Amino acid sequence: MRTTLLRLLPLLLATLLSGCGALWNNPYPSAKQSEVVLYSAFTERPKHLDPARSYSEDEAIFLAQIYEPPLQYHYLKRPYTLIPMTVASMPAPRDIDAEGKEAAPGSPDAMSVYDITIKRGILYQPHPAFARDASGNLVYGHLTRDALRNIFTLSDFKATGTRELIAEDYVYQIKRLAHPRLFSPIFSVISQHLLGLQKLQSVLRAADKELVERSGQDAWLDLTKYPLEGVEVVDRYTFRITLKDRYPQFTYWLAMSFFAPVPVEVDHFYSQSGMAERNLTLDWYPVGTGPYMLTENNPNARMVLERNPNYRGERYPDAGEPSDAAEGLLADAGKPIPFIDKVVFSRERESVPHWNKFLEGYYDFSSISSDNFDQAVRISIEGDATVSPEMAAKSIRLESSVATSIRYLAFNWLDPIVGGPSERARKLRQAISIAVDEEEYISIFANGRGISAQGPIPPGIFGYREGVAGINPVVYDFVDGAPKRKPIENAKTLLAEAGYPGGRDATGKPLVLYLDATESGPDDKARMDWYHKQFAKLDIELEIRGTDYNRFQEKVRTGAAQIYLWGWNADYPDPENLLFLFATSQGKVKFQGENAANYANPQYDVLFDKMQTMENSPERAATIYRMLAILQQDAPWSFGYHPKGYSLNHGWLANLKPNQMARNNVKYMKIDVAKRDELRREWNQPVVWPIGAGALALALVLAPAVLSYRRRERATIRSA
Repeated sequence: MRTTLLRLLPLLLATLLSGCGALWNNPYPSAKQSEVVLYSAFTERPKHLDPARSYSEDEAIFLAQIYEPPLQYHYLKRPYTLIPMTVASMPAPRDIDAEGKEAAPGSPDAMSVYDITIKRGILYQPHPAFARDASGNLVYGHLTRDALRNIFTLSDFKATGTRELIAEDYVYQIKRLAHPRLFSPIFSVISQHLLGLQKLQSVLRAADKELVERSGQDAWLDLTKYPLEGVEVVDRYTFRITLKDRYPQFTYWLAMSFFAPVPVEVDHFYSQSGMAERNLTLDWYPVGTGPYMLTENNPNARMVLERNPNYRGERYPDAGEPSDAAEGLLADAGKPIPFIDKVVFSRERESVPHWNKFLEGYYDFSSISSDNFDQAVRISIEGDATVSPEMAAKSIRLESSVATSIRYLAFNWLDPIVGGPSERARKLRQAISIAVDEEEYISIFANGRGISAQGPIPPGIFGYREGVAGINPVVYDFVDGAPKRKPIENAKTLLAEAGYPGGRDATGKPLVLYLDATESGPDDKARMDWYHKQFAKLDIELEIRGTDYNRFQEKVRTGAAQIYLWGWNADYPDPENLLFLFATSQGKVKFQGENAANYANPQYDVLFDKMQTMENSPERAATIYRMLAILQQDAPWSFGYHPKGYSLNHGWLANLKPNQMARNNVKYMKIDVAKRDELRREWNQPVVWPIGAGALALALVLAPAVLSYRRRERATIRSA
């Protein structure tokens, strides 16, 4: 028996070692070797994929690869430059008067008209909404609940089709911004400029109410029956948009998914009875003409984009910044894109497994959490950031840029204690703004990845100023060539002038304030403890009201939050997109706009109305500086900081350049799959000798026992 066991050992070891060719920890065992797949991760599940409703960075990651608005940002050029996406040429506005004639130069009542012509031959992704039978009728145009009995996902519809992109598709989507059931977050902004949009919403509300009363909640509201004065189809490939005023920033909106096309067939398909309860909606399954289409939507686990077989193709840019060629970003100039066949997004709720999978080569790029910063990055004495030796040994590269965004602490202007224009409330806000040490926050919680905000406008956007001219004089002094936060004694003086000396009111009761924040990770407690300490400097008692993001949004929307933490990413590189967050007409509670602090100042509003229609000029800059001075004095926000974006990417990933405006960047990326496979194997070889040694030891231990048993068995047979 001992001989038999020893003979089996080589076979056992061979079996163990045969697994070395495969990666035992590979999270993608079914991936095809021939496919070029990009692997990424996401944290927050997307809530809306309908282009009329989506207004979140987490959702834009998916939407921008699927939908195609008329314009896009040049991937490489800086400053950010708009270029055609589906249009034949860049649209240029012409000014007209109320009679439709050319307006006189500088006329205050002029309206702007854009004629937008799209390219021919652009096709939609395959989709059942376009499927037609031999007679030309829509296959799924009249579905019944019985027909949906065995339908659970979009792939359960066996027939698909496509059709050409036409001007009517863009017109239909713009009408959807006024749909009474969709609650588009940009309606309040766009309706101020787009002729007839507010009127259309009133018409649609009445029509929808009558339709629901007559036919039920599932009844489809056909928007083709309702004209929009400011948007019309000129011909199959041209549509015209008329604005009520001059609004130079409008072209930026034409690069956002709100203005992506939605065909009437798609809207009708998803609006049929029984579809919504199966999650068969545009919010779940978007339909576009872009390079990718969503083929798997499981937001609790993974999202998958695959190449759109009907995509017309673009060419990789042949120009950029002077340094782009040296950095290899023009090596693929003029080649057809996209280079990647498939994108797999896996949901990672915790940073540790995400980070480990990146180091193992199973994610192609990664952000850097605070916990991993020291492992990933080295900061020189001069303040320059480079990758650590450990990352450099893996050919991992660091990309960084200051984000066109801001993270801030806001005061609800409707709150009787911290809100409103009174001197008492204003000095309280100013005191808190001084006490909340953003420099310390950046150092502790962001590893220095940010710059203190002096106002809402980040670097790189017109109106931002460096040096002494750009500081917030309420919160900072300018010392030794840099802004320095005022001493806490200044804040205590302001607090006493506000009527709260020593953090107590006139009756001697302590001042208690409430901070609303989202709870999403283990780091949140440390952050909230830090905010407690900041308010404690003023002897103010701070109560934290943590909640999930949906509840938090509801409290902000209804004005139930007193003080809250939030942020804003610029939609386009113009100061108007940040300064509109303080316009009275954008009040969250009263007008359902994006002024979540509900700030209101008539003087500011006059300047904002003037500024938003101006071209960049010294006069516009002077107007912006006056607006910023008002905000700094009123302090509706403690302005927080502008984050610095740091990301790591593996050496096999090419054509990756940070772009704070463009989200449709996947189509430009390129992967050296062979190199990735080689390094994955090198980094993830299982250590099998302990298993072999253990098996050998086990065999040696068991052999005597087995041999003894066999001897007793033979002895029993002989005695019998």
